Amino acid sequence: MSAAVPPAVPPAGPAATADRTRERIIDAAGECFARFGVAKTTVEDIAAQAGLSRATVYRAVPGGRDELILGVVLRDLRRFLDLLAERLRRERSVPDAIVEGIVGAVAFVREDPTIARFLVPEAAGHMQAAVAAAAEQVLSLCCEYVRPSFEIAQRHRMLRADIEVEGSVEFLFRIITSLIAMDRQRDAGGLRAFLRTYVVPVLTGP
Repeated sequence: MSAAVPPAVPPAGPAATADRTRERIIDAAGECFARFGVAKTTVEDIAAQAGLSRATVYRAVPGGRDELILGVVLRDLRRFLDLLAERLRRERSVPDAIVEGIVGAVAFVREDPTIARFLVPEAAGHMQAAVAAAAEQVLSLCCEYVRPSFEIAQRHRMLRADIEVEGSVEFLFRIITSLIAMDRQRDAGGLRAFLRTYVVPVLTGP
């Protein structure tokens, strides 16, 4: 008796193929930004790195450079949020989670080479245009990760009942960006003390 032949795996549909092509282009963009810098990277560089034509890149990413920058930022933000969510699940309290979440986010932006290269002066204009044009996407992604824990904490009265996740995420986003921009050279203990005194009570109440 002959062995049964396993069913053939159906080929990926157009949508799956398009998603893979886009991911390939975003990965290539990240590599080019690392190698050449954001300001000096061209769509031609990214197409060559991805092994695709310039026309294919524009079909997959019609927004061009700004969409590519945002794509790299969102890709790395998702990776960071995955790690952060796992870390915060181990925190003992909501105040600890808020403090360590902010400390982790500040350290990530300052130290991660993928994000840090967007903050140098030559890249600032490109980064600002890309992210400002799609700020809602960035905040929405953060809300997606925060919402389940936020709602649980609110049900247990660990957060103020009169605040919403969207406003809270925007508030924390502004705190994080201001800490990065001001760079007062606080040590880790000083930053944590500042956050517990001035930021945590805004979300948890007195």
